[in-house]
Amino acid sequence: MTQSKGENPLPRNRLQQIRQGIQHRSVTARKKVENISKNDVKSFFRRNSFVILTIIAVVIGIILGFALRPYKMSYREVKYFSFPGELLMRMLQMLVLPLLVSSLITGMAALDSRASGKMGMRAVVYYMTTTIIAVFIGIVMVLIIHPGKGSKDEFSRSQKIEQVSPADAFLDLIRNMFPPNLVQACTQQFKTQYGKRVVHIKVTVNDTTLDLTNSSQEITREEVIPVLGTVNGINALGLVVFSMCFGLIIGNMKEQGQPLRDFFDCLNEAIMRLVAVIMWYAPLGILFLIAGKIVEMDDITQMGGQLGMYTITVIIGLLIHAILVLPMLYFIVTRKNPFVFIAGLLQALVTALGTSSSSATLPITFKCLEENNNIDKRVTRFVLPVGATINMDGTALYEALAAIFIAQVNNMDLNFGQILTISITATAASIGAAGIPQAGLVTMVIVLTSVGLPTDDITLIIAVDWFLDRLRTTTNVLGDSIGAGIVEYLSRHELKLKDEEMGNSNCVNVVFYIFLLYFPFTNWKQLFKGVITFDET
Repeated sequence: MTQSKGENPLPRNRLQQIRQGIQHRSVTARKKVENISKNDVKSFFRRNSFVILTIIAVVIGIILGFALRPYKMSYREVKYFSFPGELLMRMLQMLVLPLLVSSLITGMAALDSRASGKMGMRAVVYYMTTTIIAVFIGIVMVLIIHPGKGSKDEFSRSQKIEQVSPADAFLDLIRNMFPPNLVQACTQQFKTQYGKRVVHIKVTVNDTTLDLTNSSQEITREEVIPVLGTVNGINALGLVVFSMCFGLIIGNMKEQGQPLRDFFDCLNEAIMRLVAVIMWYAPLGILFLIAGKIVEMDDITQMGGQLGMYTITVIIGLLIHAILVLPMLYFIVTRKNPFVFIAGLLQALVTALGTSSSSATLPITFKCLEENNNIDKRVTRFVLPVGATINMDGTALYEALAAIFIAQVNNMDLNFGQILTISITATAASIGAAGIPQAGLVTMVIVLTSVGLPTDDITLIIAVDWFLDRLRTTTNVLGDSIGAGIVEYLSRHELKLKDEEMGNSNCVNVVFYIFLLYFPFTNWKQLFKGVITFDET
């Protein structure tokens, strides 16, 4: 087989070439290790101090929690012990509202409607793809492992779950997208509640034995009716919709909207500086959050075999999605090492594990993506707030898996249509789930109702939900962050074009200012004398 002159000859021994390459890399790595100095070690610990402190806090929190369990602390004592962790949650939640609004408005204002439309479409496609994959993984895992096999007697139920109609839940989702009062949306969100009313029914009686003809009788009965109500909590969905529209309008206003753009940009920068301060307290707060939860949890040894297998099944499903699926998607799209990208997110992931709230983790996720992974601020400000509100991969996986687990516990065989219904409903319900601790339990009612499963059986899994909630929140944050990386890579041409336009605009402004500097108004009259008549008065 002949080769052209311009081509390199193929290696005769491919295996030998691979071996030489491995040996060369090992020698290079050995030299790098040997050349490491104390200054390099100090520099490494200085750069990664937040991550190292947070991981150490998690380890100490787990050890401290299990060490204090034998002392059987009272509920009051546990609350006092967990107080530093409660302070961390309050600090992070304090920053969510201004960060959510300012980041979305500045992110949308920095892009024109065409670029933001393309970016939004890519983000939505990514969200839907990963959520559907997560639901599929959850269904496959629960059908293969079959954790609900056995009797229902080993479960003890003591709590009552509030019943929710799927139709009312989806109407609440749409209502929350368009809040009539923005101030109210900062503190409350809409939620349908149920009341009773007395209905009077007139019945006509025709009885010939009593010589009564068409006599009427009134019957009263109680009827459950939906009543529009509110619950405490930030209406993140409504604020996201308003901020996106408001940001687009400011962007289209050009120079007129510049003062508003500068204001929200400055607000966003101030919030990020506050985040940098709170990050120093985060390890201490996470330590007490985790230790307090471990002290508070029920006796693990009393956990039945079915509940243990259910926990293992959820963990395996989340690990497959977080360690295999999401990194693979990132690599396929960007052709970059996904684990280097994930390494920059370690503190955000550990914070999500400690707080079990994707909204509370949002400030630290911003910090990690922008500073460690160098993701464009215009992308993070758009993708992360929307993702923390509607992109819940871990929640979708958990809801589909838990619904089929409850069916298995009740010895109910689900057909293909019912499994398909669960997958669609779990996908939709995860979008409506709030980014708060254990929000998945609320939307789980919708999934169970869709296929006629008993909603009271949610109490079967509450004993382990506090732990699984932390794992699925970590998966949610990882999915949002990888989505930001993918969207930035796909939108790089639009972002570059926008930068060039801004650069050209800045050049014109510089030339204009230089012109004003060297040609003051008095010289203009000399320049345009005879063309423009100036009024000396």
